[in-house]
Amino acid sequence: MKRLRRVRDLMAGRMDSALAEALIGQLEATKQGAWLAIAMIGGDTGRTDAHERMRAIEHRGDTERARLVEELSGSLVTPIDREDLFRLSRSIDDVLDSLRDFVRESHLYRVHDQQRFAPMLDQVIVGIEALEAAVHDLASRPSAIAHDALEAKKIGGTIRRMYQYEIARIFSGPISAETMKERELVRRLEIVGMAISEAADAIADGAMKR
Repeated sequence: MKRLRRVRDLMAGRMDSALAEALIGQLEATKQGAWLAIAMIGGDTGRTDAHERMRAIEHRGDTERARLVEELSGSLVTPIDREDLFRLSRSIDDVLDSLRDFVRESHLYRVHDQQRFAPMLDQVIVGIEALEAAVHDLASRPSAIAHDALEAKKIGGTIRRMYQYEIARIFSGPISAETMKERELVRRLEIVGMAISEAADAIADGAMKR
């Protein structure tokens, strides 16, 4: 039955549901990691607790990525290029890894004014949701993929600009150990934005090859 379902989906031009489910699982874990980071900087979750909880979230993301790789190895045909699907999964993994590093380094650095990072993390959530929409459309509405990928790419660019403004702010005053810690955390969020952009590129490249 599973094989027949795959053949039916591919003949209809839809993405293999097992591949889509693994990607959505990765994105759900990644969004969970972003919400955890927001809870941490807002004081709703302690830094130590967030650091511990992020381990479980990262494990879930790794499990979903492993499932995707396994499904790819057993798929005779994929609706978009196999390499682009792998790139997409890897970029989503990079988003979660960078969020993990942000939470870990916040735990280590103990920066006082964490609320300053809230606007960038809000955009991270928007970017992840744009990637979720793109993956759903890979499975059911291929004509909308290019628009979804562009939206995710724009969010990546927005995060990059926010990073630049934050760096300008940090370097406009006296340089101290505290400001250098802030710089490192802001840089982590810039890397998240770059990974969102890379995921969007993987989706757009795959759509163009269809």
